[in-house]
Amino acid sequence: MFSFGGLASGLDTNTIIQQLVAIERLPIQQLEAQKATEQSRLDLVGTLSGLVKDLQSRAAALASSESFLSYTASVSQEGVANVSSTGEAQSGTHTLTVQALAQADRWAFDGVADPSTNLASADGQSVSFTVNGTTYDVALTAASSSLYDISNAINEAAGDEVTASVVNAGTSSAPDWQLVLAADETGTDYALSGLSSAVAGLNIDGAVGSSNHVAQASNAVAIIDGITVERTQNAFDDVIEGVTIDLLSADPSQQVTIEVGADTEAITGRVQELVDAYNDVVGFINDQNAYTEDGGAGGALFGDNLLAQVKRSIDGALFNIDIATVQADTEGYSTLGLVGIDRESDGTLSVDSDKLASKLEGDLEAFVDLFADLDGFNNEGAAANTPGYYVDSGTTDSGLAASLDRAIDAMFGVLDNVGGATVSGIFDTREDAINARIERFSERIEARETYLIQYEERLVRRFTALEELMSGLNAQGMALQNALNGLN
Repeated sequence: MFSFGGLASGLDTNTIIQQLVAIERLPIQQLEAQKATEQSRLDLVGTLSGLVKDLQSRAAALASSESFLSYTASVSQEGVANVSSTGEAQSGTHTLTVQALAQADRWAFDGVADPSTNLASADGQSVSFTVNGTTYDVALTAASSSLYDISNAINEAAGDEVTASVVNAGTSSAPDWQLVLAADETGTDYALSGLSSAVAGLNIDGAVGSSNHVAQASNAVAIIDGITVERTQNAFDDVIEGVTIDLLSADPSQQVTIEVGADTEAITGRVQELVDAYNDVVGFINDQNAYTEDGGAGGALFGDNLLAQVKRSIDGALFNIDIATVQADTEGYSTLGLVGIDRESDGTLSVDSDKLASKLEGDLEAFVDLFADLDGFNNEGAAANTPGYYVDSGTTDSGLAASLDRAIDAMFGVLDNVGGATVSGIFDTREDAINARIERFSERIEARETYLIQYEERLVRRFTALEELMSGLNAQGMALQNALNGLN
């Protein structure tokens, strides 16, 4: 909208309007500051949510014996076998004698002098074989029947079962190029049979044990703990529970020992990760709730009930141990403090490494039982998103990590049928409340901005009218002055 800018009145009307609008904008700035504060709170709730979920993932890793426990496996003689283990293994000693390694079936067709020469005398001549119950009949054309062409055709037709290649079994001066066909899997179940060639220049004796049969399929055979075991592959992963044995060499006269033991270093590492994740949550809560005379509140969530609820929930899962359980504990495995995990004055946890190691060495099962839910979780069929869904009824073990996992799970999502109503988890409730306030501030700011536009327009109109009035008065004054001058 046009403004005279004080030409008639001598006033800087544009500056006056800007300053009046700026004064009216002060409430908007206050609303924007309040909105920014709420956004900061929302961001901090998101940060806390991430820390709590990380704590949950660490707790879940200790919530069952399978995920909690790690084992190391070693063999007494290198070069015989590689061994590895999972959390399902058990400590113990086993014996191993490797009788034979598994081998893949391999055949070589009679050699030719030039691998690029077409061998078929007519279209339709083929190479045939059977593997793993499937028969392949690879037809060729006379114009594309060199060893390379035949190799490519076989790989295209049966590449998931066999591998065809072309090798020089002779010398550079006296080459002997052969088409080699090898099963991709070891063991007698994957032996090639029925090999034949209708290609005029490509010959093979398909009888088992013939000169063309360069390697005969065989199974791996091992004696494990006195029991003879046979497999099609050199990997034995289903003989000793939780232990995989990869055979490397065979020597029927040599017996080696396999030792399986708990990997206390890995277990300690998982416990330390849980402690670190817990301390991250508590440290965040402490920082937000800190207060100094000079700096004031430590964070935008200072005094927020969410902080107290989170702390109460995680501490309840970890430290609310039934007194009867503690009194019945004669070995010292019923609380975190007894196994070397102490709570400091600021609420964080510290680990006494020596005490923890001693407890691990003393009674591994009791140590695991403190964290993991060994007897299984039973909520008696309670529906998902109901309070009973998170309650382990009739449990006989501690399972602190399992309890923590469930306690954190209940902080998110919604709970149905709580007194006949649906109740959101504490994080969803807090985020919904903050988002609602942010939305209200946005609406008030938008309404105020609309008012401000209209207010500025009114000021411009009024000052424009003033300038027009003053301009008219000035003109009249000048005319009167001129008339008076004329009389004089």
